[in-house]
Parts: sequence; structure tokens; C-alpha cells
Amino acid sequence: MDIRPLDGVRVLELGNYIAAPTAGRILGDFGAEVIKVERPQTGDELRRWRLYGGDTSMLYRTVNRNKKSITLDLRTEAGRAVVLRLIRHCDVLLENFRPGMLEKWGLGPEALDEANPDLVVTRISAYGQTGPMARRPGFAAVAEAVGGLRELVGDPDRPPVRVGVSIGDSIAGIYAAFGTVMALFQRGRASEPIPLSQRVIDVALNESILSVMESLVPDYLAYGIRRERVGGRMEGIAPSNAYPCNDGTSIIIGGNGDAIFRRYMQVIERPDLADDPELQDNAGRWRHRDRLDAAIAEWTRQHSRDEALKILEDAAIPCGPIYTAADIVADSQYRARNMIQPFAVDVGEPEPKQVGFPGIVPVIGDRSLPIRTVGPDLGEHTREVLSGLLGMSDAEIDALEMP
Repeated sequence: MDIRPLDGVRVLELGNYIAAPTAGRILGDFGAEVIKVERPQTGDELRRWRLYGGDTSMLYRTVNRNKKSITLDLRTEAGRAVVLRLIRHCDVLLENFRPGMLEKWGLGPEALDEANPDLVVTRISAYGQTGPMARRPGFAAVAEAVGGLRELVGDPDRPPVRVGVSIGDSIAGIYAAFGTVMALFQRGRASEPIPLSQRVIDVALNESILSVMESLVPDYLAYGIRRERVGGRMEGIAPSNAYPCNDGTSIIIGGNGDAIFRRYMQVIERPDLADDPELQDNAGRWRHRDRLDAAIAEWTRQHSRDEALKILEDAAIPCGPIYTAADIVADSQYRARNMIQPFAVDVGEPEPKQVGFPGIVPVIGDRSLPIRTVGPDLGEHTREVLSGLLGMSDAEIDALEMP
């Protein structure tokens, strides 16, 4: 039996979509009992996003793994009363409603603190709980733009594009999980009660994006530099790009370290570039990035993907294939670390299908911890939780579930 760092921690998740559920997923991955509260009948809207068969999407099953699902109508006084009762048995409340919504329902931090003065309250919103934009709605797409990321993604001669996942939600969810664990750690070390202000974790989507934008703002303020889109490159770093092979694939090669660069140029049979005084540091290589990329692409076009990668790997040049989902599933490195874990799930066919789900990160030991369960069916654990924690009878639970 696995012993996990957060065994014994109980989380009540009022989250919807991706951000707060990602935080709940991480806490659940490492042992917390995460009770996810969903709307009766419909549940978390993520259940129907990218739904290709069955009644629950693989996106929901992935983001909400290692959780229990109960249904409560928070628009009703009875539903909110049950939340306050549950809070007395929890360590953490996790939510991503628009600021002010919990307060409107009588479930703001002060009310929660009255019910449980040790509770950690983790809140995720578009712009945070304070400031002039706090009450504005916003999804990750907007936060990625306001946080500075969208302006840098894509080619310089085209409008900005979005990365292929809800990266703003996921980053915010990671910060929310980290903030929650910090608060629990602080609570565990304290000899006196922690004030409510120190137990409210305020995560903003736009600030989460800003935090990973490296020196975007300092470079602007110090030097007046305005970063621009550079396609597959990284501003100020060369050579590092995607290069085409002769079998229709492309590979990523990062040869921007000074010592690596010299080996790299020898591998592609361009010793003249290895010895060029202009190319001995990264600043010079960035100035000559077009010339370098042309020389590298000329070499990669002479090889298949596997041939080029073998030559580069033998010379210790950082490189890799551009994987599809099929490549990931077949990869021996992911397999060795238990990073694709199979579960039988309903996909809308007569029989359940074996589906691989991404493993738990970070690894503790030498392989991913096993996923205990994938995202639950709607309300699967309502009776178990409400009767087990609150001692509610079947009749009381049935009354809550009535429309």
C-alpha cells in the first residue's frame, strides 16, 4: 500500500472547469481525500468538453482523478447548509467562482472560518480577489493574453496564437496546490492559531501567467525591450528550433550552449561555423540565427527523423522528436516511469475500453505513484460522503436531491 504525503488531508472542492479541479487533482494524487461538489443533473461542465462518446469526457476523467463526486445545489439554502457542515470535517476548501459569489451565498471566508477556524481557503479567479478588475469574469484564454503569453506565441508575420492546452488554468492550478500545501505546512508547524488572512490563498490566472514570463517586464523597464513573436525560436537563444527531416517529420534541436554549439557544428559538417569568431557566444549566434537555422535545416533534410536523432544523441546534442499522442503511448521512457496508466472506462461502446491516463508528477521513488481512480461518475459518492461524514439518512439525502 502506498503511503502518500497528504494522506489524512480532506479537501472540499467547489471547482468547475480546469483551474481549481487541477489543484484538487494534484492534492488528490498525493493522498488527500478530495470531495468534489457538483451541480445536480448537469455536474461540472468539463464532463461534456471534448466528449466523443459516452456521457463523460476523458478530459473530465483526467482532471478529476482521485476524487469523490457528490451533488449539492449551492443555489439552495439546504445545499449551502450541507457545505458548512462538511467544512467542519475538512482541512481545505478549494473554489474558482467569480469573486463575491461565495460571499453572496453566505460561504465567504469569514463564514467558513466560523465553521472551521483551521480551514485553508484556496481561491482561484481571473484577476484575484482584490483590485479594480477583481469582479471581472475571465477564462484562461483571456488571462494568457493579459499575462503577456499570447503576444509571444506564433510567427512574427501573423496574429498571436494560443498553445494547444489551457495552460493558464493548469499553471494557476499548480500554484493553488502549492499555496494550499504551504498553508497546511504553516498550520502544522504553528504553536498558535493561524489568522484567517494567512489561510486564504488567492490565485489569479493572469498573475500565474505573468509569473512564468521570465524577464519580460524587467527587460522592458531596464532596456526598453519589447519582446516579439519568433515562431519556433526563443528570443535571444540560438540555435534552438524545429528542423525538417526527409521523411516529413521535424525534430527539436537545442544547440545554444557554447561547448555544445561547437560539437553541434562538427556533427552537421560545418566546422567553419564552429570556428567563426562571430558565433562563439549566444549573443553572436542570435544575430546570425537565420544563417545558422538554414545550415542546420540543410543537414536535417538529408536524414530521417530517427537517423538525425541517433547522430545527434551520439554526440550529446540535446534533441528530441515532436511527439503525437501515439508516440507518447509507445515511448519506453514514459513506460519505464509508469507515466501512462491504463483504466477500463466507458467510452460509449458496448463494453468499457482500456484507456491510458497520464501518470502522477512529480515522481516519488523511481516511478509514478499509481492513480487510484479516474474522474468519478456524477454524484457517485453522495451517499457515502453525506452519510459517512454527516450521518445523514437516506431520506435526508433524497430530499436534497429533489429538483
